[in-house]
Amino acid sequence: MGEFATSTAPADVVRRQYLASAAGDLEALRATLAPDVEWTEMAGFPLAGTYRTPTGVTSSVMEKLGQAWDGWAAHDDTYVVDGENVVVLARYTAVNKATGKSIDVRVAHHFVVRSGLIVRFEQFVDTALVRDAMTA
Repeated sequence: MGEFATSTAPADVVRRQYLASAAGDLEALRATLAPDVEWTEMAGFPLAGTYRTPTGVTSSVMEKLGQAWDGWAAHDDTYVVDGENVVVLARYTAVNKATGKSIDVRVAHHFVVRSGLIVRFEQFVDTALVRDAMTA
């Protein structure tokens, strides 16, 4: 993992973010984010809004997802890279703790990576499917 762990190639930085998230390693995830990161969860998503700073992102998004869902995971499968832009086609899987309903939802994530750090993130997801799983 040597070269991958330190690579500043945009796709490698984004992949490290997914791996850290999957492992629940918020410190490693924060290490992929720029100090002035802008992280936008889509309108209609339960955590909709734009979050800033690595700590702001992990406390307002990842930690809250972990509180509301069992096994929340983003499964990245296809990367499209154009310079500093990385679009990842993926899916979310999880079980809502309140309702016991599961999701398996396709998503697209757009990252902008500069100088080896994620400076911007935007989520695209079928928010209705996520909300349906949250409704008894």
